[in-house]
Amino acid sequence: KTKTRGVMEILSAASEFSSLSIRRTEEKTLRILARKLKHALPDSSQYHDSNTKALILLQCHFSRTALSADLRNDQQSILGESVRVIQAIVDVISSNGWLKPALAAMELSQMVVQGLWSKDHALMQIPHFTKEIIQRCGAFEGEDPVESVFDILSIDDDVRNDLLRLSDEDMADVAVFCNSYPNIDVNFEVQDIDNVTAGDAVQMNVKLEREVDEEDVDDEADQLGIVSAPLYPKEKKESWWIVIGDTKTNSLLSLKRVSLNRSVAVKLEFIAPEEAGDYNLTLFCMSDSYLGCDQEYSVPLSVAVGDSDDEDDSEDNSTDEE
Repeated sequence: KTKTRGVMEILSAASEFSSLSIRRTEEKTLRILARKLKHALPDSSQYHDSNTKALILLQCHFSRTALSADLRNDQQSILGESVRVIQAIVDVISSNGWLKPALAAMELSQMVVQGLWSKDHALMQIPHFTKEIIQRCGAFEGEDPVESVFDILSIDDDVRNDLLRLSDEDMADVAVFCNSYPNIDVNFEVQDIDNVTAGDAVQMNVKLEREVDEEDVDDEADQLGIVSAPLYPKEKKESWWIVIGDTKTNSLLSLKRVSLNRSVAVKLEFIAPEEAGDYNLTLFCMSDSYLGCDQEYSVPLSVAVGDSDDEDDSEDNSTDEE
C-alpha cells in the first residue's frame, strides 16, 4: 500500500465525514464509481458507510470525475473539511517522528486543494489546461523546455498563444493562476554548526521569501498568499510546512507550519544524533496548496563526541589502570 493511499484512507475515516447521508439508490452509483477508482477500496468497505463514500468522492476529486449535483455538493463539503483534518494528521504523524508518511500527508493536502493526484503533471493545475496542451508544451523545441508554471510565464506571448490556443477569457484565468503560483527563495543556517555534539539541541534558522515584481507589490499586497484553486470550495491562504528530516532513517526531527505573505523567518530546533559522526539531513519546504513547488536542501551535519561520552571514556580508562 502506498503512503499516499494509506493517508487518504485515514483522512476518509475521520469523524467529520461520518454524518454524510447515503441517499436512496446512491449505493448503486457509488459501486459504479468505485470500479474506476485509481486505488481499490479496502476489503472492509461498505457502500452504505459514510466514510466509504468520502473515500470514493475524494478519489473522484483527484481524478476529476464528473458527478451528479448531489454528489458534487457532498464532495465540496468533504473538501472544505479535509485540509484542516490533514493538518491534524500531519501533527500526529510528526509527533511520532515518521518522515515519509508526514510528507505523503502534505502532498495529500496539495491534491485536495488542486484536485489532482500527486504524480499528475504540475501544469494540470492551471485552469483550462488539457493533456493536449501539455503534450504541445512537451513537444516544444525552443531554447528552453516548457515544463513548469514558471516556464509558461517566461515564454514569448506568441509562443504561449500557439501552445495554449485558448480564448482571451481563458487566458486571463491562466494569468491569474500563474501570477499566484509561489516562487519562493529559501535560505537557512545551522547555528554554531562547527560545535555540534552528540545529543545537543541544534537550532536552524530558515527564511522563506516570495519573489514578487516590485511594481506590483503595493497593488497586490492584499492578494499575496491567496491560493488560486478553482476546484477548491473555499478561499484559502498559502501555508508551508518546514521540515528537517533524515531520509536514511525515515526520521522527522523538527516541523513547523507557517503562513507566507512576503517573507517569514522560522526557528527550528532538533536534537543531534546520539552517536558522533557525519550525517546528511534534509530540509523540506512543502506547500499545502500547490503541486510542483516544494523544495528540499541537503544539510550536512558533523556531530562530535559529547561531554558525557568523554567522561565515560575517562572513567573507563581510570578503571583499567586500577
